[in-house]
Amino acid sequence: MQRAELFKLFTPEALALLGSIGDLDAKADVLKLVSALRAEGYDPGLVAAVLSQAKLRRRARKKFGDFTDGMLFTEDGLEQASRLQAAALHAGRFRGAGITQVADLGCGLGAESMAMGAIDLNVRAFEIDEITAALAVFNLGSFENVEVEQADITTLDLSQFEALFFDPARRELDGKGERAARKFDPAQFAPNFDWVVAQARTKPTGIKVGPGHPHEAIPQDAEAQWLSIDGDLVELGLWFGDVKRPRVARAATVVNASGRHEIVSETFVSEPADVEAIKQFIYEPDNAVVRSHLIADLARQVDATLISREIAYLSSDVEIDSPLMRGFRVIDEMAFDRKKLKAYLRDRNIGTLEIKKRGVDVVPEQLRKELSLKGEIAATLILTRVGDDHRALIAQPL
Repeated sequence: MQRAELFKLFTPEALALLGSIGDLDAKADVLKLVSALRAEGYDPGLVAAVLSQAKLRRRARKKFGDFTDGMLFTEDGLEQASRLQAAALHAGRFRGAGITQVADLGCGLGAESMAMGAIDLNVRAFEIDEITAALAVFNLGSFENVEVEQADITTLDLSQFEALFFDPARRELDGKGERAARKFDPAQFAPNFDWVVAQARTKPTGIKVGPGHPHEAIPQDAEAQWLSIDGDLVELGLWFGDVKRPRVARAATVVNASGRHEIVSETFVSEPADVEAIKQFIYEPDNAVVRSHLIADLARQVDATLISREIAYLSSDVEIDSPLMRGFRVIDEMAFDRKKLKAYLRDRNIGTLEIKKRGVDVVPEQLRKELSLKGEIAATLILTRVGDDHRALIAQPL
């Protein structure tokens, strides 16, 4: 977003028009809408800015729900912004530790500050990018206990704050000013990840990074918490000081319609679980469990076994109800052979197929076309590797 676009948005006319348009559906006839708005006398630049926001609002609703209607966004800011459900969990950490003031360092569009401000924490929010900082001021305008300032956080005296929350920038604009490329190397974060960790060790601190953050880059004095919301693995949180839970090194937290569920470990490395043949039921752990390397811990907790040391599927002869994994009843098992599989599915009238895979180099959509599915029965196909063998499991979801 450029300054000119920002200035056009910060007008009663633009905000009223944005409210009247609502979320711009992906299938909307944008050209027709642009022509209609210009015919009504709206400035072309204002129309472009408003329609861009309408598109972003449609995408933002998954993260911000009804709060979306009072917010403005940038493309990369929205990509990195926390879901409000995640931000609420972060805020709860600080309040649970008895903290009253937090510095939101790299606040972006303001999601974290919004959640902290909503539970009466006093927040000082800082953002280095001028445009993003201006949008954060707009988004947080209703919170009297939140102050937003444009600043380079590496120049601040952080000793003045009771607690810290970092969300280092992990994206860089591609030069066209629209899309931002992800950074996976912690050394390329802004600010540098090592600097962030050094500050985190001085007082109660949370650091939000991507869920694919390398395990070897996780500080051993932090609590590492992988968070999954409604099936999406959204982040890794690193917690220090009073907001770190005692005797928790790793945690996989799953939030879904049934509530919040978790498995934790006191150590950074788990003891291996038993490996046995595929049984009557197979289970797919949530990605938070997989990424946290807590699969063996979950296997012991639910009395299941691994099907292979390197593959994240569990198996059991009994049906297990756990919010940390999804279960399937194995109907049939065979070697993975495309021609034989196609004939098998045809003979059994299977026409709707969910395809899941781990340890097998297959593109599900391409395979679905090859199978030429025709039939009235639905099933799940699980492609996996057991030792050196590629196996195909025909299954039904529990």
